[in-house]
Amino acid sequence: MTAAGRAKSGAKRLLERTGFQLVRSTTPQGGVDDFIPFEPTMRAARAAGLSVGDYIDEVMNGTPGATQSTVDRLRTLGVFAAKPDTVLEIGPGSGRYLEKTLKECSPSRYEIYETAEPWANHLVDTFGVVARPVTGFSLDATADDSVDLVQAHKVFNTLTFLGTCRYFFEMARVTRPGGRIVFDVMTETCLDPETMRVWATKGGSGHDSFPAAMPRGTCVDLFATLGFSLEADFLVPLGVASTEVLVFKNTA
Repeated sequence: MTAAGRAKSGAKRLLERTGFQLVRSTTPQGGVDDFIPFEPTMRAARAAGLSVGDYIDEVMNGTPGATQSTVDRLRTLGVFAAKPDTVLEIGPGSGRYLEKTLKECSPSRYEIYETAEPWANHLVDTFGVVARPVTGFSLDATADDSVDLVQAHKVFNTLTFLGTCRYFFEMARVTRPGGRIVFDVMTETCLDPETMRVWATKGGSGHDSFPAAMPRGTCVDLFATLGFSLEADFLVPLGVASTEVLVFKNTA
């Protein structure tokens, strides 16, 4: 059995042990609270004896440790060694990356842009972050050159091409010189012919606009024109395949 198969088998056993029936939409375009509903997910995580983030990784996604491994790679790359004083996250959802980020650094301000109100309220109450109003694909509540680390995990694979592009310009605008931008996108690196076949046959019903692809060269070239250099890249699990994390630094 493959590692992915073992993970899914373990998730199934955990569901059977806790007696919880997994409730999850097949259309993530509706937002994280539709795709990962707040109350049922919180109850299930408590019943399983797991944090919400670990429950989503292990049970809902069948990829145990995926979030932690991403954060570990960012630590190895020195992203947190810079001791970012201000962090901004687009679409934190359940907060699984937010929680682990706060274990790596101690920013004086952590801003979030989250459309799912129950999750946003939970993150504000639990972690003391600042929830900004979401208006389209804008970060207009955040000042220019004011953030040390801007990140978005498992977000741009669910957005349209133009929505992602608009966020890219906004992320560059708010990042101060020397700051970093971290996000993942489904690039051509993740889309060899066999992987495309897997997505087409096993990706799940209702996933017509998800996952959304974004050319790697397009990202690198755009951020270069905005004064950012690509520092690192690596693959992380997404659904039945993978997505690529890109780390940029503002060299202005």
